[in-house]
Amino acid sequence: MCGRFSLGSSSEAVQKIYGAPCDLPLTPRYNIAPGQQILAIKLNNDKRLAAKLHWGLIPAWARDRSIGAKLINARGETLAEKPSFRSAYKSRRCLIPADGFYEWKTAGKTKQPYYFQRVDQQLFSFAGIWETWADKETQEVVASCAIITTAANSLASAVHPRMPVVIAENDFQEWLQGDSRHLQRLLEPVEWPDFKVFPVTTFVNNARNEGARCVEQFQG
Repeated sequence: MCGRFSLGSSSEAVQKIYGAPCDLPLTPRYNIAPGQQILAIKLNNDKRLAAKLHWGLIPAWARDRSIGAKLINARGETLAEKPSFRSAYKSRRCLIPADGFYEWKTAGKTKQPYYFQRVDQQLFSFAGIWETWADKETQEVVASCAIITTAANSLASAVHPRMPVVIAENDFQEWLQGDSRHLQRLLEPVEWPDFKVFPVTTFVNNARNEGARCVEQFQG
């Protein structure tokens, strides 16, 4: 799964990498958690647009927004079948920028957090889907998203059996605009030769904690 990540890139860097206007104020975030607003790149009239989305997908048919807390991730293997995800997968896909993410490895009664990042520490992109939901009582419209996961590769499997799907830069346009019937190859587990992983302190366990201390390597 993917339940916590980081993003320290500037608006200028995001605009350069994605070719999408980004006038959103971005500050470094080291402990992004479900239920928060996160940056995503989606299409608007066939043009890429940077937007803030609620992390935790709320299907259009949902009675209330609470279901979003359970839908922070979507399994790539069943995207086209699940009622919660199939409509978004067909026509509302997005890229979610990150420069690292966390997974927890269970050892007895303890859970040790690990941090995954590129060796060059540069930005990468999760595969995502997004949806809009309207509150019938307040008329508020909420745009929300989920991060897609797949079976872990050799690097990730040492920590967790699932991992987020990472979309390579040369596949950005296909993911955003391609026919969903032909996108399964992008959801398959692939090796990450340009990634590394290391243990970090349990400071990151509390979603209220922020700052560079979250990614400090655990020396124990």
